[in-house]
Amino acid sequence: MAEKCGSEKASSSSPNLICPLCLDIFVEATILTSCGHTFCRQCLKKYDLTHQDLDHMVCPLCREITKLSANRVDDLRLNVSINGCVDDYHAKCGGMNAVLEMRPKCSGCKLQGDAVSFCRTCNNYICDKCLQCHQYLSVFEDHEIVSMDDVIEGKVSIGHLFEKCSIHKPENKDMFCEDCKVHVCHKCVLVGHKAHEIKNQVDFEQELRRKVTDLAQRCADKKAELEKNIQNIEIQRHEVHTAVQTLLDDVRQAYSIKAKELEENLRNLTDSIHALQHSFDDDLDVLKSKDRQRIKSICSSITLVDNDRLGHLETDTLSAHILLCEELDTMLKEVTDHTSAEAIKKKAQEKRFKPADDTRLDLGSISGSDPKMEVIQCVDLREGMQGMTRYSNSTVAIGYGDYAQGIDIIDSNGGKQRYSNILALNDMKCYDLVLQRDGALCVSTDTTEAHIYSRLGSRKATIHVRNNGYLLRVNSSPSDEIIITNYGKQVYIYDPTGSTLKHTVQTKHDTYQASTTRTGLIVTSSCHAKPRVVTVYDRDGNAGESLQVPWDVYPYAAVDERDRVYVASVDMKNNSVVIRLYDLDGLNLKERVEFNALDMTLDTWWCYLMVSLSPDMLAFARYNKLYFIKVSL
Repeated sequence: MAEKCGSEKASSSSPNLICPLCLDIFVEATILTSCGHTFCRQCLKKYDLTHQDLDHMVCPLCREITKLSANRVDDLRLNVSINGCVDDYHAKCGGMNAVLEMRPKCSGCKLQGDAVSFCRTCNNYICDKCLQCHQYLSVFEDHEIVSMDDVIEGKVSIGHLFEKCSIHKPENKDMFCEDCKVHVCHKCVLVGHKAHEIKNQVDFEQELRRKVTDLAQRCADKKAELEKNIQNIEIQRHEVHTAVQTLLDDVRQAYSIKAKELEENLRNLTDSIHALQHSFDDDLDVLKSKDRQRIKSICSSITLVDNDRLGHLETDTLSAHILLCEELDTMLKEVTDHTSAEAIKKKAQEKRFKPADDTRLDLGSISGSDPKMEVIQCVDLREGMQGMTRYSNSTVAIGYGDYAQGIDIIDSNGGKQRYSNILALNDMKCYDLVLQRDGALCVSTDTTEAHIYSRLGSRKATIHVRNNGYLLRVNSSPSDEIIITNYGKQVYIYDPTGSTLKHTVQTKHDTYQASTTRTGLIVTSSCHAKPRVVTVYDRDGNAGESLQVPWDVYPYAAVDERDRVYVASVDMKNNSVVIRLYDLDGLNLKERVEFNALDMTLDTWWCYLMVSLSPDMLAFARYNKLYFIKVSL
C-alpha cells in the first residue's frame, strides 16, 4: 500500500487505482469473485482477521458473500487488469519513489506550476504566484492557507478535493447520499435523490473522521482492556494450577493415610489367617500324637504277649498275659478316628473372606460360612398395616388403611413418629405407598387411584387404573418409574411423574406384588393367590421358570439394591417364616442361601417384605408387627 502523499496525487488523477479500504494505490489488487469489487490483498487479510470463525467473506462495500477455501484470502485471484494499470501508472510517474516525492500542480491558475500551498477556502492547490495574490489581494483576505510542506509531512490535512459530476459537468460532487452510498452534486440531489438522506460531503467526512477517531480510541481502549484481561487470565491460571495441585496433594495424602490403614488391615488379616493355620496345625498335631501314642501302646503290648516262652509260664504269669491279650484286643477294636482331621479340613475350607462394605475402609474380615438371619428389633404397630416402603437408611414408612389411617415412620431402634410432610394423608386411607428419590410420595388410596404428592405436600398427579376389585399395590424402579399391580394379570409401569403409562406387562398368574431390578426385570409374587408363585419377567412379558411354593405357604418377594431376590415363605401351619436368597440367572431364580427359620407368632397370613437400603438389613411386617432383620452372609 502506498503512503498517503502518493495517494493524494493518485486520487485526483487515477481514482480507479485507489483501494476502498486503505485509500492508497492498490498493492496486489485482489478481486472478490461474488461481486467483483477489488481491494489490496493485505487489506483483505487484515479485514479477514476479524472474521476467522466464518467460512466466507462479506464484501465491505456491497455486503455480497464470497466463499473462502482453506487458505482463505490467499486463494482469491488477483485483479490482473487493475494491477496492470497500477504498474503503468508507476512507470509513467517514474516509479513509486517518484509518486511519493511528486508535488501536486497549481489548480488556481493556467500556469500549472508546482503547488507550494493549499487554500482551504478556495479548495485549490496554489503556486507561489497565486500565493502572493492570496496574501496581497483584499478579496482573498479571509482565505485559509496551509503550506504544502506541512501537508506532505502530515502536519495538517487539506481534506478532500471534490470530483466533478459526470452528469452536471461544472458541479462538484460535494454531497453524499446515505441511502445510495454515493457522492452527488446538488443538482443530482434535486433530480434523483429528493427523498433520500443527504449530507454535505465535508460534514460527512468530518463525521466519518470523528467516528473513525472514536473507533480508534475505543479499539485502543479495548485492546488495553483485553491485554489486561489476558494477564488476569494467566494470573487465574496460576491460581487454578495451585488449587488443582493442592487438591491433588490432598488426594495423595488421603490415599497415603488410607493405604497405610489398608496395609495395617492386610497385616492383621494375614496374621489372623496364619493364627488360624497354626491353630489347625496344633489340632492336627494333637490327633497325630494320639495316634502315635496308640501305636506305641500296641507295639509294647504285642511285644509282651508275643513271646516264645509263653508255654513255660507259671499260672499267675499266664493269667497276666491273658489279661494283656484282652487289653490289646480291646485297643485293636477301638475305631480309628478318620473324621476329626477331615472335620478340621472342612472347618478350614468353610472359612470365607467377606469383603468390606463399599463405605468401609478395611478390606473385610474372616468369618465362618454359616449364613444366618437375626431379628434385631420388633415394633408393635398401632393397627393392622397395609403397605410399607423404605424411607431412609434405617427407617421405613408404614401405611394404614382400614381402622387406622395415615403413615408412620419407624426406625430400626424402635422409634416411631407420624409422617407430617403431607398433612392431608393423616386423615386418608393409605393402602400402599412408595417414596421416590426426589422426596415425592406415591400413595394408593383405593382400588382405582394412586396419588403422587410432592415433597412439600402438594398433589402433583393422580393415576387411574381400571377397577379389578382389589386394592392397588405400588412400588418404584431404581429409575423412579412407578410400578402398579391390582391382583390381575398385568403390571403397569408409569413414568416418574405418573402422567404416562410406559408399559403394560402381561403376566401368567395373578400378581399381587412387583419389584424391579436395575436392568429393568420385573420380579412378581402372587402372595396369597393360587398358584403361589414368584416369577421374573422382562418388559416384553417374557417369563422365566416360576418358583412355586406349597398351597399353604404364602410367598413375598423383593429385590435388593444388588439385584438379589429375597423370598419370604410364610408357613401358617408351622408358624414360621423361612427366607431364601436367590440370584438372577437370566429370567430364572437360582437359590443361593436358605436362612434359618424365623420363629414368629403368625396370627394372619398377611405379611409384607421389603429390602432396606443396607444390603444386610431387611424389614418384614405382619399384620401389626414390624421386624428389622439383620442378614449375615
